[in-house]
Amino acid sequence: VAAMSEGRPLRLLGLHGYRQSERRFRQRTGALRKALRGCAELVAIDAPHSVPGGGGEDDDVDDPPRGWWFSGPGTFEAGEVAAAPAGLEESLSAVAAALKEHGPFDGLLGFSQGAALAAMVCALRARGDPRFPVTFAILVAGFASRAPAHGHFYQEPIALPTLHVVGDADAVIAASLSKELAQHFVEPVVLSHPGGHFVPSAAPQKKAYLDFLDRFRPARG
Repeated sequence: VAAMSEGRPLRLLGLHGYRQSERRFRQRTGALRKALRGCAELVAIDAPHSVPGGGGEDDDVDDPPRGWWFSGPGTFEAGEVAAAPAGLEESLSAVAAALKEHGPFDGLLGFSQGAALAAMVCALRARGDPRFPVTFAILVAGFASRAPAHGHFYQEPIALPTLHVVGDADAVIAASLSKELAQHFVEPVVLSHPGGHFVPSAAPQKKAYLDFLDRFRPARG
């Protein structure tokens, strides 16, 4: 694994949610990055696929909404049992490329569909896939893909340390889905918060992030 010089911050590769982008994710994680300052830095990437038919008020021609895979033609629904999911291989390749080109990274931080993708990367890493040299993941509002083609990711318990952040009032990805994802991992840490579909960074969550990340900080002295 990456040789960590004494006391350097951990580096996290950030994977945004469906219909977000690297820039939108950066804007919405300012409080989190501030909370982690000195402990970990967050570097996000764009998903490789543009989501068709934008039209949202914060849509920007230069910054189209993006996604990691589709459950139907140009659409995505977390609960859909997709018969022909599309685009996942390109996204796994994009994550592998980012880890190689912008690394070394210590862990992943995924939100929503990005957390679902990060969980898949964890499964591949736990099986020894050399493309994904990460040690842990923080999965915010994650879920397990319902697509039968993706079932192999969850066949055996995933032996990689994870922190699962669950919003009790999340109306996009129900808390039960995030808790179900956690059960696919060996010794997951589950952090519930009272809020909805966002990356929380209030004092209790900040403490939980720092406690979890502290396990991976290089030993000082």
